[in-house]
Amino acid sequence: MPKVSVEDLKTGMKLAKPLSRGNMVLLGEGTVLNETWIARIGDMGIDGIFVDGPSEQPIPKQEAIRQLDERFRNVLSEPYMERIKKIVKEHIEGLYV
Repeated sequence: MPKVSVEDLKTGMKLAKPLSRGNMVLLGEGTVLNETWIARIGDMGIDGIFVDGPSEQPIPKQEAIRQLDERFRNVLSEPYMERIKKIVKEHIEGLYV
């Protein structure tokens, strides 16, 4: 559940946590945002809210493979590390099908 700045909110996003001010709940968990709510949230000076969805944008496959290569660069001479790297690479490849 990422925290999204008000400038990046989009119609259709759903609140992952209630939006509160003090002890008052302004919008409940699960509320689907529309243009009116987004404008009001901006007017209230709220810097960001938690919405449903993945915490991070997925990285491109090539970048994931590059990071894998970097992480295993110094340990490939150790027993089983090449096999572990191969398994992780196969997993990464499967994520991008």
